[in-house]
This record gives sequence, structure tokens and C-alpha cells, in this order.
Amino acid sequence: MKTDDLVGLLARDDIVERSPSLAAAFLYPPCLVAVALLFFATLGPRAGFDTQAILVTTATKLAITLTLAVSGVVAALRAARPDAGARLGLLAAAPALLLLTLAIALDLSTSGVAGWQSRLVGLHGWRCLAAVTTFSLLPLAATLDVLRRGATTRRTMAGVVAGLAASGVGASFYALACTDDSPLFMLAWYGPATLIVVALGLFGARRLLEW
Repeated sequence: MKTDDLVGLLARDDIVERSPSLAAAFLYPPCLVAVALLFFATLGPRAGFDTQAILVTTATKLAITLTLAVSGVVAALRAARPDAGARLGLLAAAPALLLLTLAIALDLSTSGVAGWQSRLVGLHGWRCLAAVTTFSLLPLAATLDVLRRGATTRRTMAGVVAGLAASGVGASFYALACTDDSPLFMLAWYGPATLIVVALGLFGARRLLEW
């Protein structure tokens, strides 16, 4: 049997399609509960959610991070199939990147260019980097396990989407505590945290996704 024929057969196999989705349904809920418990035990939500300004800025951050989480999980489920496309990681990241770009443009147009450096650096950059990475570890493990139930033929791409999905979850939790509200800060600190988690996803995929 030719390789293309084997991939096609696996792609049509109902088990390959169902098993990762079933694993996701069982793994993600307890994973999210565990991360939520860790979040409330360490940081907890920021004060001031009774004010409109904080609600708006937090909702903006969550729109970006949750978009990354959702698109990453969808991409991971697709990546578990042997016929997944090579550009799946780029497609998974694109919606969140578009929202972040729009948010930065709005920030610069309303707050002006003056003071952009302080908005970029923020006050709690290192805490953001550490927290987003930490809150992403359990979701990353869960997503790699979901991918392991499938038959991916692109381990590198699978590791990327696993990292994107997990960092979206971790960043969403941190966004509830984050007091640095500029999207420039998200670019400078959430971005590198996402890259760290993607690197961990690549490492995990190389070690775990062999069949």
C-alpha cells in the first residue's frame, strides 16, 4: 500500500476522528478547573471590575486570548488527523493576531504615540511571562494527550498548535489579573510567553507524537 493510500485510509477512519474529540471532552474540563484553582490560589482577579474602563480593557484582552485558545484547540483537533494541512498553525494564530493588531492600532489612535514605550514595558512584565507560561502547562499536557490519540503526520505543526491552544488558555486566566492594559504590553510580554509555550509544545510533540 502506498503512503498516500495509507494516509487517506486513516483520514477516513472514524476512530481517528472520534478519539481525539472524545479525549478533549474528558481532559479539558478538569484541566480548566485545575488551572482555575491555581489561578485563584496564586493571583486571583484584579480589583476594579465594577468600573467600566477595567471591564472594557479586560474584555479586549480576553477577546484576543480566548480567540487564540479556541482557534488553537480547533486546530489541534484537526492536526490529530493525518491529512492535516501544513499551514494549520498559521491559520490558528491568525485570528488572534488580527485582533491584537486592531487593538494596537486603536490604542495608538486614542492614546497617541507619546508614551508608547512605557505602555509597551508595563509594570509587571516578568510576572506576566511567568504566569502565562505556568498557567499554560496543564493545558499543553492535555492538548498533547489529545493529539496523541490521533494519527498526526506533522509533529512540528502539531506541537505549534498545541502551544498556541495552551498559551491561549493560560493567557486568558492571567488577563483576569493583569493590570497592564495596553495591547502593546500584550505584544511585548504575552507574545514571548506564547513563544515559550509553543517551544515546549514542539519539544513535547517530538517526544510524544510518534506512531
